[in-house]
Amino acid sequence: MTTTALFVTCLVDQFFPSVGEAAVELLEEAGCRVDFPEAQTCCGQPVFNSGYREEARPLARRMVEIFEPYDAVVSLSGSCASMLRVFTPRLFENEPRWRERASALGKRTFELSEFLAAREFRPRARFEGRVAYHPSCHLLRELGVDRAPRALLSRVGGLELVELADAESCCGFGGTFSVKFPELSSAILDDKLLAVAESGAEVLAASDVGCIMQMRGGLARRGSRVRVLHVAELLAGHA
Repeated sequence: MTTTALFVTCLVDQFFPSVGEAAVELLEEAGCRVDFPEAQTCCGQPVFNSGYREEARPLARRMVEIFEPYDAVVSLSGSCASMLRVFTPRLFENEPRWRERASALGKRTFELSEFLAAREFRPRARFEGRVAYHPSCHLLRELGVDRAPRALLSRVGGLELVELADAESCCGFGGTFSVKFPELSSAILDDKLLAVAESGAEVLAASDVGCIMQMRGGLARRGSRVRVLHVAELLAGHA
């Protein structure tokens, strides 16, 4: 049995704990022994993306030390999984031993849908309705994960998966981008939500809760009845 560590991510921990609960159910259903290392903290992505590489290194070292003992690390965010797999090793270009350890951990780090799809997971959940999937930027562009979430959603009984126009476009969140450039962020979001409305979807699914916050807030301000859920919630039958 694979010993799997849940890398819950900061936003899930603080704002979306139900997503973490759904993920644990799914991983256990997939035959994993799930552990939640309580010492985990931020992976360092916000400071890294803001250009503070020196400040990101202590956080990166801590993440390596905490998650190193596990067979696999599963993240609930494509951006955080990308930080561990793609960018953390780059922080240690001048520290060969740390780079080796970070690279080894990166190879065992997966986003949830990527991990489940590789195991040909078939959810037991049912959902009667039309669902559109938003591919988040880091998951799609940094990790190359596109088909996995769609494949899993298509296996949910009763669920009708519909495509968004220009689906690969950003929702405008981008972490601190939405704070630094609110007008631009809102304009990008407008295009995304227009595509959601035109799709006829009753639910909008995504694999990053940052995107979920952005799109859920925009839809609420427009008085839309479309719900925005994490892929894990649909797969676990928590919709």
